[in-house]
Formats: sequence, structure tokens, C-alpha cells
Amino acid sequence: MTRRHPTPSRRSLLRAMAVLPASAVLLGEAPGLLGPALAAAPPSGSATRYTIVPFLNSNDGTVNVYQSDDATDFRLVKASAYTPPSNRIRDASIFKHTNGYYYITYTTHTWQDASTTIGFARSTDRVNWTFLYDYTVPITNLSRAWAPEWFVDSDGSVNVIVSCSTTNDEWIFTPYLLKATNSALTAWSSPVALSGIGANHIDTFIVKIGSTYHAFTKNETTKYIEYATASNLTGPYTISRTGNWAGWGSYREGPALVQLDNGAWRLFFDGYGDGNYYYSDSYDTFATWSAPAALPAVSGTARHFTVIKETVSGGPALTRNVTRSFQSANFPTRHWQVQSSLLNLPVVSASSTAAEKQAATFTVVAGLADAGGYSFRDSSGKYLRHWDFRARFDTNDGTSTFAKDATFIARTGTSTGALRFESYNYPGYYLRHYNYELRVDRSNGTDLFRQDSSFVPVTAWA
Repeated sequence: MTRRHPTPSRRSLLRAMAVLPASAVLLGEAPGLLGPALAAAPPSGSATRYTIVPFLNSNDGTVNVYQSDDATDFRLVKASAYTPPSNRIRDASIFKHTNGYYYITYTTHTWQDASTTIGFARSTDRVNWTFLYDYTVPITNLSRAWAPEWFVDSDGSVNVIVSCSTTNDEWIFTPYLLKATNSALTAWSSPVALSGIGANHIDTFIVKIGSTYHAFTKNETTKYIEYATASNLTGPYTISRTGNWAGWGSYREGPALVQLDNGAWRLFFDGYGDGNYYYSDSYDTFATWSAPAALPAVSGTARHFTVIKETVSGGPALTRNVTRSFQSANFPTRHWQVQSSLLNLPVVSASSTAAEKQAATFTVVAGLADAGGYSFRDSSGKYLRHWDFRARFDTNDGTSTFAKDATFIARTGTSTGALRFESYNYPGYYLRHYNYELRVDRSNGTDLFRQDSSFVPVTAWA
């Protein structure tokens, strides 16, 4: 199976209402700095952890904390994890500083009010937060300072990109750069407008690859997310992609990037016009993108967030170069078994024939596409791979496509000792049983899917 890349806005409505009477990626500890070194399956015994701290569609006075091991299925860690002592919290951006603390910066007021400050809070564990201060952005005649986004540059400097408007037109936003002038993140340089992006752009998010800065920013006129590049952080940026260039549609905002374990770039964005939160992946450094898909579980609840990615201890471990059998976590009498080259889930027991036991025994090896992942070989030397979303065993043809189809990343399962196997080249898709057949399906975020995709490595039947 080969990957082929392929309503009015809330702010518009609010802007119209206002005239009536009465918005780093963050990767580990270097948000914004992304590259191949961060693109690999986590080593055995470790896990990838993605954290988001969104405000809620129903409440912009507090934020929840969610985490995921695959950047698709986010699970609630703590509800109402942080409520500021006054005002609101919207558009929270998170990163981990070199001092070991996690920091968020956020919009401090709701849309109706003048908002000349951005807020800061910090945490030792991503879950329990302490308010630090509200910072008044020093721009003459400032009306609104929205959607601050962390960015750490290659020189280690910590920056915030914030969208600001002035009183002469409170709804026309321009992205500005604030650079921290101390390690405590309590003092900031004078704001500098990002040259080339210009007015009427909001929610600007930047990553750096090599010597190039890549900016994703929402055009408030067209409601499309645009793309620009520059050789310096402050610009001049050249906007090279406009309109529906990536197939995401309009009435989209809050773009945020993170690099996945397989090297793909995932863009998250708020589909505020239809109530969904979306993601889309690129494998060619932002030239083309997969069709947008709604995030399971948090769509309709979470609003504008950024993501921090870390590798943490305590992840799944599976010994390589040994034989194992794989037992369904929720149908424990059933095991993986090759039947006419297809992987199915029949009952296997002590009374099964020798041939049936042999067909339910597999050698676990390092992933063909990524040694941190896993591949599975049957007794005939064929490898488990996905083809047309069906799990089957085929002879390795030596191609890159086969290697990726035959590589899986281990994620923690639903019960003690259980593992889930995520497709290497289809992030968010898992080996799961359906009608006792093994398929690679996209996670829908439900407990049932997690159970159907959880398997326990057990002593080999043969």
C-alpha cells in the first residue's frame, strides 16, 4: 500500500457583531527547530509523547491537558489544568525550556475586549501550572495582542511570535517578534514586525529547517492558511502559497507543526467554521499534503493549540530476533495466524495442529524502514506488511515502499503487556482485528478501537 500525497469564520462573525450597538511546534526542548534527528521511532523502553494544552470550545477561561503517543489519539490528562487568576486563556502555546520547566504563553482576553497583554505560566510536569505574569506588549496604540507562539531559534534564543492590531483598525493583525532578553523569560525585546508577511495575517507559526524559516499564517481576508519562507527570522518573507493550495479549505486558523516519528510533518489547525480540529501530513517539506482528517476525541472540544513532542522513558519494549506469538488483548483465545498469506485472528490452543501453531509463530526483527520500529517474519521468511489496508505476508522485494509497509512502531496497549502497532508510513493507522481479520485502520479514538488494536506478545506456539 503506497501513500499518495496528495460557514463564516468566527472572527468574521465577531468582527461584524462588533459594529452593532450594545490565534514551536514544539519539538522536545527546541520548539521550531525540526529535522531528521528528531524523526525516528523511539528506542525500546521509551515512548514518544505529544502534549497539547487547548482552551475549550465551551470555555475560554481554562485549559485542559491532553497527551498522545502518536499525535492522533489525544487522551485527557487533566481537565481545567490551569485557570489564570484573572481574565481569559486562549490560544495557549507550550514549550520546554532549558531550565526544565514547561511554559505556556496565551491570549489573555476574549474577542470583545481590548487585549494588550499576553499571559505566561509554567509547570514542572505539564499538568500543574503556576501563573507567572501578564506582559503588556509595547506597541503604540495597541488594541489586541493575540495568539502568541513560541519559537526557539538555532542560536538558542527564545522568541514569541504574536499577532497584534492597533486602534486605527482593531481587526487588522500583523505578526510581531518578541525575543527574550533573559533566561527567566521575564524581559523581552521591543516588538519587530515580520517583514513580508504583512498586515491582515494572524496565527503565524514558524519552524526552521536548515537555514530556512518556514511560516504558516492565516490570511484574515481569504480565511486560508498561507505559506512563506525567509532566510532570516524577521524576514523579509516571501509568501509563495495562497488560496486553497494545500487542500485544507478556508475558515481555518491556528496552524501548528510537529514532526512525526517517521519524518513526516504534521500540521494541526482549527477548522472553526465547521467545529472540527484537523491534521494533515507532508512528506516533501511542505510541497504537498495529505487530505485533512479530523482529530478523534478532541474535535469539537479543543481550540487553537500548539504541540510539544518529547521522548520519555517507560515506553513499550519488545525483544528482537526472537520468536513470539501475538494474543488479542480483548479476545485472549485468539492469536495472529497466517492463512493463505493473510493475517487473521483464529482461536489457537494446545490442541491446534503443529501447522497451525507454526503459522501463529513469528520472528520479531528490527524495522526494515527504521531500526527503532519492528518487522515480523513468518516461518517461510515472508514479512508482515499492509496492502490495500489488509495485513498480509509477502516476500521482501527490497524496495523502500515494501520496507515502509512492513515496519510498525510499537505503542502502549490497553492492558498490562499489551502493545499496539502503528503503521510506519500511515501514521495514526494501526493493526487491528475486524471480523477476526487483521487490517490497518485509522484510529477513531474510541476505547473499542484501542482494544481491538492491542496485542500481547506471548511465548511462541512453535
